[in-house]
This record gives sequence, structure tokens and C-alpha cells, in this order.
Amino acid sequence: MRTAIALTAALLLALPLTAAAQDAGAALEGVAKALGAPGLKSLEYSGSGVQFQAGQSPAPGQSWPRFNAKSYSRAVNYETASLRDEVIRTQGENPPRGGGVQPVRGEQRQVFLLSGEHAWNLVADAPVPAPIAMIERQMQLWTTPHGVVKAAMANNATVQGRVIAFALPGRITVKAVLTDQNLIERVEAVVPNPVLGDMAVEVTYADYKDFGVVKFPTRVRQSAGGFPTLDLTVSDVKPNATVDVQAPDTVRQATGVYGRVATQMVADGVWYLTGGSHHSVVIEMKDHLIVVESPLNDERALAVLAEARSLAPGKPVRYVVNSHHHFDHSGGLRAFAAEGITVITQEINRPYFEKTLAAPATLQPDHMAKSGRKPVVEGVRDRRVLTDGARSVEIHHIAGSTHDDGLLMVYLPKEKLLSEADAFTPPPANTPPAMPPSPFTVNLSDNIKRLGLNVDRLLPLHGRIVPLADLHTAAGHGH
Repeated sequence: MRTAIALTAALLLALPLTAAAQDAGAALEGVAKALGAPGLKSLEYSGSGVQFQAGQSPAPGQSWPRFNAKSYSRAVNYETASLRDEVIRTQGENPPRGGGVQPVRGEQRQVFLLSGEHAWNLVADAPVPAPIAMIERQMQLWTTPHGVVKAAMANNATVQGRVIAFALPGRITVKAVLTDQNLIERVEAVVPNPVLGDMAVEVTYADYKDFGVVKFPTRVRQSAGGFPTLDLTVSDVKPNATVDVQAPDTVRQATGVYGRVATQMVADGVWYLTGGSHHSVVIEMKDHLIVVESPLNDERALAVLAEARSLAPGKPVRYVVNSHHHFDHSGGLRAFAAEGITVITQEINRPYFEKTLAAPATLQPDHMAKSGRKPVVEGVRDRRVLTDGARSVEIHHIAGSTHDDGLLMVYLPKEKLLSEADAFTPPPANTPPAMPPSPFTVNLSDNIKRLGLNVDRLLPLHGRIVPLADLHTAAGHGH
């Protein structure tokens, strides 16, 4: 008797859940039908507008830099969870302000790809693994109007009124708002970000039109971290277009992309750490170490940190000097701060990092989130000298740079070495200098002369070691 009563109670409790699931399923089917999603396996849409480079603002709290998207096309395959974005962009702001590979001379082609669990870029038609971008591109795929409803159906979405909510556990949370016509009007997503922790993304869709068997918006606006990233006018949509995006073997076989560290001693107690797209410098003092730059993400930061500690066993890393606040150059700071290492940055960035280093990272708890530590950030205005009596490390503000208002460089007067980021990235040997010179490069050359720094070699945080003469030549200043 008790068993029968318990079974009846369990069935009664399950009824609301079953009904809710049925209601959500019916609601999602209605949305799919309104959009033309049933039977839709792939989609390609194209248009033009403006694009903004997330994480590359000229100063914290300012908008991301703007570029003209002369042409923009996105191809998605929902069955294979793949995506291909191709953008032809031109310079949007003159003079250039902020990062994002500025200045753009003529037209610049960007190709970003995703296939399942693999993300990569095409650089001069060569595939370059980009695992750091994988979750963000998965978000782009599943927040397209038709992607939303397909992902919602596959991930036990809830539907309350005009709001659809679901999650890809450990990766993305999504909330979509419907119009009265059952079309996707707005998507609010949260994705993990190495700098911001949980980063909010919003996409709005407007002015739907019929394109064959589907309805698709002709105006797409997107923001990330509270600032615009895209404003697109869609001119063409091709439902069920052939979209065959497959990761090449070099991408599939790439592992530990950001963990590879190659070390070169450039002076006694000074090492140049490369092995990827972003470099660091380790400086040994009497009783501690200083690391210049912790870029990209936890994986890179922890690899750099392990290498630094192996170079001078027993000496703790006391400081990490941050060149500037752009995402790719500050994405590893959370890991350093989690180890109790003091972050030194330009004063304009200090309040920003005090906030971001303490920001929650709940989707993918990182080294900082797991540590429970309170970050320590110190600001530099014009100049700061770190010394142990034998070695001096000078930290200088690169004044007047339009790349970043809070750009720092590190100078070792005894060794005549200078480390900087983005102001000058040496091209491959025997490459003619860009004409006209980049304003960032001209500004760096001017600052070195203004400060009277006696530099022999540059240790750029991109590129390769070069003599100072290469910088002055690139700036159009001769030797």
C-alpha cells in the first residue's frame, strides 16, 4: 500500500515537469516554424556595415575601435556545428585609436573558422589554431536566430512567456526574447573571458524578411562587455547552402597551443620567452624575479610562470609588469594575481584591473576564481624604477600613443635592452618598412629619444629581437 501511495505521489510530482517540458517543446516548435528552421541544415548570409574589435579600446571604459566591414559573410552548418566568417574590412577611424591590427592599409581580409571543438584562423591562407576563440565562436553559431531554436531544443530549454533560456554547461548561457510573431528579437549570452571572467554578449535582430524557406533579420547588432562589436545590414541569405568546414590535420593535432615556451638568454639574468604569438621577458633580481607581460590566458600565463621559476629556482616572482590593458596582453594576469604576484600597470589601467581581476568566473572557474585571493595592483604614472642595488629596471609610460593611453615599456639601462608591445612589431628580415610609417611606431621612436634612453636591442612582445636602428628606420627617422 505504501509503495502504491509513493508511486502515485511521484507521478503527481512529475506531471508539472512533464507538462512544462511539453509546453516548452511546443513553444519551440512554434518558433522553429515561424523562422523556417525545420529542415534547415545550413545557412549563409552576407552584408556590410561596421565592426568593432573587442578588447582593444584606446583606454579602459572606452568603446572598442571601429572598422568598416566592406563585406561580411557568415556560413553555418548546424548539423556539423561549424562556422566560417569572412570579413573584408578597411580603416574606420583616422587617426587610428586602439588595437586590432591598426592601421589597416587598403583592405584587410579576415577568416575565422569553427568545426566542432576546433577553432582556427586563416592567415595568408595558412590555418593557425585558435583554441582561445572556440567557445566564443560556438556562441556565435548557436545565437544565430535559427541556431538559438536548434540549440534550445537540444539542451532542455525553458520557455516562460516570450523568453527562451538554456545553457551549454561550462561554456555558454543563453536567454532569447521573442517578438509577437515568434521570431528571435534579442539574445543575451554569457561566455567565459580571460580578462572579464563572465562576459556578457548581446545580439539584437530586426527587420525580418523572407529569404526562400526562411525568415531572417536584415539588421544585426551585437555587443560584448557592454560595447558594440557589430552593426550589420544583411543583403543576402542562402538557406541550405553548401557549408563544408572541416578542421585541417594541423589544427586537429595541435595541443597545448599556448603552453609552449621557448627561452633565450639575452643578458646575464635576462631571458626572452617566446614559443607563440605573444612573448614575455623574465628579469632576475637578487632575491626575486620580475616578469614582463602575462598574455592571452591561464594556459599561457602558467606556462610562462613555470618557466620563470625554473630559470631561477628558489626565487619567487614578485611582480608582473603589464604593457597595456588589451585583452590579448592582459589575459594571463588573473593567473599571476592568483599566485599572489603584484600586477604593475599604467595608472590609468589600475582601477580597471582592480575590478576585472576580482570579477567572477562562474562558467569556467579559472585560476583566479579558484584561488580566493585578493588581487594586488600598483599603478605607474610616468616612471618607476625597481632596483636591488645591482640591477635597475625602469618602467616608462609611452606618452601620447594612440594605440593605448596606458602603454608601458620596460628598459634595462645596464643591459641597454628595451621591451615594448604593439608600438613596433618587427616584420620578418629583409621586409621593406611600411609606408607611411605606423603612428604607433613613430610615437615609440619619439618617446625613446625624448627620454634619452640608450638602447642597443629591442625585445618586442611580438615578433623578434632587433637592433634599435630597425625601429628608427621603420619610423622613417633613419638610424
